[in-house]
Amino acid sequence: MSDLSAEAYAIIEGRHADPFHYLGRHDEGGRTVVRAFLPEASQVAAIDEQGDVAALARIHEAGLFSGPMANGSGRYRLRARFGDAVVDLEDPYRFPPILSDYDLYLLGEGKHQRLYDRLGAHPTTLDGVEGIAFVVLAPNARRVSVVGDFNFWNPRRHPMRRRGVGYWEIFIPRARAGDHYKFDMVGPRGEQLPQKSDPLAFAAEMRPKTASIVFDEARLPQPRPAPSGINALSAPMSIYEVHLGSWRRKGHNEWLTYRDLAEQLPAYARDLGFTHIEFLPVSEHPFDGSWGYQPTGLFAPTSRFGSPEDFAGLVDACHREGLAVMLDWVPGHFPDDPHGLGHFDGTAFYEHANPMQGRHLDWGTLIYNYGRTEVVNFLVSNALFWLERYAIDGLRVDAVASMLYLDYSRPAGGWIPNKHGGRENLEAVDFLRRFNTEVFGRFPQATTAAEESTSWPQVSRPVEFGGLGFGYKWNMGWMHDTLDYIGKDPIHRKHHHGGILFGLHYAFSENFILPLSHDEVVHGKRSILGRMPGDDWQRFANLRAYYGFMFGHPGKKLMFMGCEFGQEREWNHDRSLDWHLLDQARHAGIQSLIRDLNRLYRTLPALHELDCDPAGFEWVITDDANNNVFAWVRKGRAERARCLVVVNFSPNVHYNYRVRVPFAGKWREALNSDSAHYGGSNVGNTGEVQTFEGLTPELNLTVPPLAAIFLIPES
Repeated sequence: MSDLSAEAYAIIEGRHADPFHYLGRHDEGGRTVVRAFLPEASQVAAIDEQGDVAALARIHEAGLFSGPMANGSGRYRLRARFGDAVVDLEDPYRFPPILSDYDLYLLGEGKHQRLYDRLGAHPTTLDGVEGIAFVVLAPNARRVSVVGDFNFWNPRRHPMRRRGVGYWEIFIPRARAGDHYKFDMVGPRGEQLPQKSDPLAFAAEMRPKTASIVFDEARLPQPRPAPSGINALSAPMSIYEVHLGSWRRKGHNEWLTYRDLAEQLPAYARDLGFTHIEFLPVSEHPFDGSWGYQPTGLFAPTSRFGSPEDFAGLVDACHREGLAVMLDWVPGHFPDDPHGLGHFDGTAFYEHANPMQGRHLDWGTLIYNYGRTEVVNFLVSNALFWLERYAIDGLRVDAVASMLYLDYSRPAGGWIPNKHGGRENLEAVDFLRRFNTEVFGRFPQATTAAEESTSWPQVSRPVEFGGLGFGYKWNMGWMHDTLDYIGKDPIHRKHHHGGILFGLHYAFSENFILPLSHDEVVHGKRSILGRMPGDDWQRFANLRAYYGFMFGHPGKKLMFMGCEFGQEREWNHDRSLDWHLLDQARHAGIQSLIRDLNRLYRTLPALHELDCDPAGFEWVITDDANNNVFAWVRKGRAERARCLVVVNFSPNVHYNYRVRVPFAGKWREALNSDSAHYGGSNVGNTGEVQTFEGLTPELNLTVPPLAAIFLIPES
């Protein structure tokens, strides 16, 4: 044993960087030698295709065996004795490489569009043997092993082969789908690193456990597609935003599973007239309180609610109801949990090394290094993965402003300027443009949306014209200004009239979505209903008027769960929504209003066809601040596709209120938020109004208190 080579000791000690160079079959000095490292084995033999047995000598008590083999070509297997048991097994070190030279070329260029087909853990048949092909990128590690159920979690059993610029791979015979695994690494200074989950795992253990799980993608059903054109600028888009863990709960405050949700959620959203469902992030994450916005497993639907097949079933159920599915996607940051991407190979590989670039001060998370080719390829491939494998229809990108600005939420002197001395993150801009280019190039029916809270120009304009390339942008300014306005007592609103008007100065500078999102009903902000001033009658009337204003306003719509029936308390991710409130008429009235607003929005081209086009909007009344009244006409492409929207944000009824309209004749009151059906006082215009003679057609209206009315011309 004293004559063993340095390579042999490197194998025994679990620090060999290229175990295939030593283990397996090799021609040496005119003879064939087989070496195997099987800790706990007392005897090992090599058996060739003819059945000839060659005993291997135990050359180290740790379990290193070596010996000559007469037949130097063809397949062989190993026969090992473990105590009283004799086991025949395949030698992982006799199999060919997993990645082709072309794979390595594309990976090096950062142009491998299907990273998820090559990296991670894949059930594979090599040389007629079934097993799992493992590949992971860790360019700065000295040694990488895969550990799991198939090798007693012993890092010395399956050290991997390094390929290209740092892709480590091994094929493990007899490993199978369902096996748990991690990667065990030695860092660049010889230090033992925490065991890491697979960045491209398709399934993962339920927290607090952190192992990855081999998943057989052949078992993943392909959801049917959503209706064609559902994301088009000219289509109605009303999004129901959902946190899967708290939409509903079972009797003992247990989560609904993906299968439970598939039976309930799509039918509910469709009944209320929504066109899209947007899930808060579903990628695996360790901390419930992050709501999914601190993911560690970007390719794995969280195991909290079931399996990947179950999640595909939920998407399919949404599509069956005619709903598109959007995911919140988080490429802006990730947590520093020891099993995650942080310090992955012993260096700051996925993140920046300098905390002034690589750590978010607000969230304590790490920031991706968008200047690294491999990182950009990883993120873009992840986006494409959800659209391809799960037929997702759109991705809403979280916290885009934090990606675009190097000084985002940082003190003076606490950030590093770009190469021009500016605050713009040029690498992040390039990444977002590439992301959108790839998504729309490969999935033209899909869309993307940016949660971007600044005035960065052309967020939703094409890349070829200098934009970031998103399909839509959340209109955060509209949300802040209008919620501030509606939260004031009506007697003071005349002093804040511009809070409603200002948004129309920029309403068509982007393809906007009007968001009443989860962020607006937490952290002491109160629920949307909770923001409304006045007594109970006024609060509910205010809410109905505000919702009417929103659905009449240009832009696509987004509403967080619970808003549709007037959830009273703030959202709590650990509890179900307060569904019992629907037993009260005033909450049921809010829900009925949302159902009818969605129906009107979907069926009237005037309300959606030109949502993102200034030709689809015309102010009629902007100067009646004393009465808190606004009026405008929404327009579709057809000549008579028109809808007059009048909103009264005061508690007073306005009789004989004259409003100019584009056509003479009868105008039908298509919706009145003050209807008794919704819990209102039932003031209105008895269903229709006739214009009276004058230089221009006008309507003489009764405008109900704290209400929105929609009128359309009779054909």
